[in-house]
Amino acid sequence: MEYLKKAIPEKINKIGWILIAIGLILSALSYLSDSLRGSYNIIITFTFLLSISVGSIFLIALEYATNAVWSTPMRRVSEFLAASFPLVIIFAIPLFLNIHNIFSWSRPEVISSDNVIAHKSPYLNITFFSIRFIAMVVIFYFFYKVFTVNSQKQDISGDQKLTSINVKFSVVFMPVAAVLLALVATDWLMSLSPKWYSTIFGFYFMTGVILAGLSATTFVVVSMNEKGYFTPALTGEHYYSLGALMFAFINFWAYIAFSQFLLIWYANLPEETIWFMARWQGNWKYITIAIIFIRFFIPYFSLLSQPAKMNPGRLKIMSIWILFSQILDLYWIVMPNYSTGIVFSWNEIGFPVLMVGLIILVFYYKAKKINLVPVKDPKLQRGLDFHL
Repeated sequence: MEYLKKAIPEKINKIGWILIAIGLILSALSYLSDSLRGSYNIIITFTFLLSISVGSIFLIALEYATNAVWSTPMRRVSEFLAASFPLVIIFAIPLFLNIHNIFSWSRPEVISSDNVIAHKSPYLNITFFSIRFIAMVVIFYFFYKVFTVNSQKQDISGDQKLTSINVKFSVVFMPVAAVLLALVATDWLMSLSPKWYSTIFGFYFMTGVILAGLSATTFVVVSMNEKGYFTPALTGEHYYSLGALMFAFINFWAYIAFSQFLLIWYANLPEETIWFMARWQGNWKYITIAIIFIRFFIPYFSLLSQPAKMNPGRLKIMSIWILFSQILDLYWIVMPNYSTGIVFSWNEIGFPVLMVGLIILVFYYKAKKINLVPVKDPKLQRGLDFHL
């Protein structure tokens, strides 16, 4: 079967470079004007970039582990988005340089004066923190390379054993990814308030990661399919599967979020409730209420019906909406540690703009060099012929 090979428009490359230039200028000004505020914005961007890239790796592994066929024609999109994962190192560097200002547990005078933080110091210390970060980067990158290298080799050789290898690694990846994402959530988000803890927070963050990767993939897949980059074209059945998966994880996120709140509210322990109280003070409560609607109710009812899940316009809108809700959620998690009231200006725009520009650029160069469809994957034809 022949597949349409269209060149990715050069304007995509230009858009990426323009966003990078704007993002660099605004990010530099933000960091120089207030390094602490800039650092918190970098944490938001760092975890958002990780959400899209690792969420995309998760989708690749999910396809292999479940032997799914409907997603095979569009898997390359997830592979190209996952290629942005190494960029997390760029955003992590300034955080490590400013670590004493960001994380109170890293300061010796805080440890010596606070028994609770001192009790956690065997885990919360700069050396172990750095080791966990390096291990996280190495392990996620290893799985990304295994999945994508084997997938691209198969385009040339057609060797079905490469699929079997990826299936085996995918089964290992699932529990490893769950542990690593829980560590990321604990290290980079929960430890901003080192006295607070939640046993569910890792699952909360992991669900957001999956939703971010899925939403980014859905937006790109639908947009590219509408412009003829997939031949034969993907159908409403493929769209429905993407929409149904988004709908499922929206519900799962709500379940995890409510469970976390309910258990903390019911136990009423000061070391747990303090985190939610900080987000109910002043005008932060408006963000807290808004997240319930933006993160759950609006996407839930927007994707509730079967026709909505098959509507390409609806899917693109909701994909952008869910990505926005993820970065808003991260803002809600991070910024109350900086200010008792909502702060938002040009300072908060630079780093996300820079990140989007980098993702676009990575995607563009990957799409120029590599087949947009895994042309010799043994499941490809069944994926193209997929029907509900």
